Amino acid sequence: MRRVAYTKRGGMEAISIIEEAAPQPEAGEVLLEVHRAGINFADLMMRQGLYSPVPPFPFTPGYEVSGIILSLGEGVNQLTIGERVVGLCGMGGYSEQIVLPANRCFPLPDNISFDAAAALPVTYLTAHHMLSHLGNFHSGDTVLVHHAAGGVGTATSQLAKALGASLIFGTASSSKAEFVRSLGMRYINREEEDFVEICKRETDGKGVHHALDPVGGKHMMRSYKALRSGGRLYCFGGSAAVKGSKRSIITAARMMFSTPKFNPFKMMSSNKAVFGIHMGTWKDEEILRNQMMDLGQMLAEGTIDPVVDKVFRFEEVADAQQYIHDRKNRGKVLLDFSPL
Repeated sequence: MRRVAYTKRGGMEAISIIEEAAPQPEAGEVLLEVHRAGINFADLMMRQGLYSPVPPFPFTPGYEVSGIILSLGEGVNQLTIGERVVGLCGMGGYSEQIVLPANRCFPLPDNISFDAAAALPVTYLTAHHMLSHLGNFHSGDTVLVHHAAGGVGTATSQLAKALGASLIFGTASSSKAEFVRSLGMRYINREEEDFVEICKRETDGKGVHHALDPVGGKHMMRSYKALRSGGRLYCFGGSAAVKGSKRSIITAARMMFSTPKFNPFKMMSSNKAVFGIHMGTWKDEEILRNQMMDLGQMLAEGTIDPVVDKVFRFEEVADAQQYIHDRKNRGKVLLDFSPL
């Protein structure tokens, strides 16, 4: 059994492929043959030592997988050997085989591909958690999402439309303009346009109900200013800390020192809220399972349809991560671990 490991902090030289004996499930667990594993920007930041929490090096990244159950631990009755599932991993998804808690595995209908399933948990779960669970989303609400062409951006566009959004603003580079527009978003050129001014102007001076910010640093305060009274800002990343595939302490420090310190009394007077979201550390299993069930139903009904940009063989994991570092992806990037 082979798995991808980060051996140290750093660039692509920190990535290795390790061969070892297959793990065995204990009580309440299942052994999964991984066919697809999702790549998230957090994985890249962890490799550089810029994301928290991060296990001690060496470790295997990966929050989400899809595959086939190979064996069951004692007491697992709700799943069967040979069943196709999508699984949520605390870590370790970049593996040919992985042991997961049975309650973190969800059966797949026959019409759902491994690609679509592996693209679901992190991006759609994050977007759903922000808009529905924390955001109490109402039909007619307006949304601003940054990195609109990425995994969470594409998920947000579909979920917000399904929930009845009246207007979705999406920021991205000029090379991704047509793609963002094709998702039904009002495209904003992040390099040349002022998204705060546009959001205010096109909402009669009020601002948006929801702003989703994976950038961090001083960018967060601008997202906060784009909100209307009663609006919500969701911080779910810190891409401003990353400059290319190599770790840059200077870039990370600039992001950290420019991160705003929100004053609770000013927030109170403006009636705005700020949330920090990290689904990898979310502990309420009941809420998580209910959200995954909601997303699974929406996927089966065709309400959502994950946008998968590219699938790399896991041996090409460095190329896959560089593809994301270079901001080339439009939607989700996956690793293929299926047996050849």
